[in-house]
Amino acid sequence: MFDPVIAPSGTLLGLLQRGRGDGTLHALTAPRAEALAALNHCVLHDPRHDWQVENRSLYYARLHLDLDGGLDAIEAHLFDPEDVLDPEESRTGLALAVLGHLASYGRRDALALLRRYAAHGTNWAWALDELALRDDDAGLRALAEPVLARFSTDAEGEAELAAAVRDAFEPRPWRLWAEDPWPSIAARVRAARETGCFDRWQRQMRPTGPRPGWSVRAVFEWAQSGLERGAALHVPAARCLMAVAGPEDRREILEAARHGDDGARCTALRYLADSGDPGVLELIEEAVATGSTVVVQAAVDSFERMRGAVAVDRARGWARRPDVLGAAAGRVLACRGAAQDRELVLAALREAVRGEGPDAPTLWTLVDGAGRLGIACAAPVLRHIYRETASSHLRGRAARALAATDPSFPAGFAVECLWDCEETTRELAARHAETGDLRVVERLRRLAADPAEEAEVQTAVRSRIGPDAAAR
Repeated sequence: MFDPVIAPSGTLLGLLQRGRGDGTLHALTAPRAEALAALNHCVLHDPRHDWQVENRSLYYARLHLDLDGGLDAIEAHLFDPEDVLDPEESRTGLALAVLGHLASYGRRDALALLRRYAAHGTNWAWALDELALRDDDAGLRALAEPVLARFSTDAEGEAELAAAVRDAFEPRPWRLWAEDPWPSIAARVRAARETGCFDRWQRQMRPTGPRPGWSVRAVFEWAQSGLERGAALHVPAARCLMAVAGPEDRREILEAARHGDDGARCTALRYLADSGDPGVLELIEEAVATGSTVVVQAAVDSFERMRGAVAVDRARGWARRPDVLGAAAGRVLACRGAAQDRELVLAALREAVRGEGPDAPTLWTLVDGAGRLGIACAAPVLRHIYRETASSHLRGRAARALAATDPSFPAGFAVECLWDCEETTRELAARHAETGDLRVVERLRRLAADPAEEAEVQTAVRSRIGPDAAAR
């Protein structure tokens, strides 16, 4: 999947792509045709950088209901010839999830479209998972025949069926089909379930990797062999060292951290950092100066995991370095620094935005640190990140930091956050938004009554609204 193209944050499309609350508020006041066009663009061209983590489906489904939108565009997208040519879940997953939420709100046309796609579409397993949560038993039983017809009855087809049953996210349809009145259906599904359970048991009985009695050298060789295959194993290898290494092995591990091959060097650095070895900070600095890209990243990650006062003190000395170790030091201070480190964390935050933009991965930790340390001077930068980032998770972190640093947050961004796509951001807003705004009171009431809303959000809403729905 290619990285999505995100429109400017000041446009309706850009707001909706980001999942911002202002996207919904602007769409409801824009011409309906324009709002529906922007909404359909988002649903059919997933705007998330990480579609497996960020939330959009409930956000788009709610707006779809508010705009009384039809499903013609979604139907055309799902049954486009490209559905066969591009089987990636990311092409249709968001549209199917939106249909699932619409079905839960009582849209029968969405339920019918999900059923049809489960029977005939390429990403049928996702559609079936959505139906497992929303459809009745009769609707699911009707899908048994078309779904099973996807799998041939030879050995290869039965193996594929067993894998599909084993890996299903929602098991309800398969359980129903295992009890189907038609013996041919029930017997086939039961056999597939038994095969899947046996496959899982076999994998558990044949683990790969280190065994009891392995030496330090064997662990290093295992880490290197993984690296050569393209699998970074230094993290589990370091955990193995915790089990097999003794005081007599320290010299060998230190030598590996200085001069070993990349797999051994990464493993040794991780082990030494996790065990708090007194010489690890010098080794980390040396690795950043002389190591390969893989070693440098492992050294930086190992440093950031260190919890002691010695690591924090060293971070204060490294924070102004213009390299990856300096950036890591800023993150360490953001996580574990004290009030005296506010200027260093603020400088790191500003430098990250200036140098890498509002979506820089390092900002997640630095934004949290600005909130944790209560850096009031960071509020302008945090507001910029909130507006511009394409990551709804980072925006939520910026909102949480603004709640701790910006006195204007309750009457400003907190109001918008009540319509945000992320439930944690809506929860934050429910606790902070000023109820003097009539929109806030009405939105809190709607969230409290919405059966699709997360329990944590509704708990926060109830803390602001009494039993008689009067805002406190």
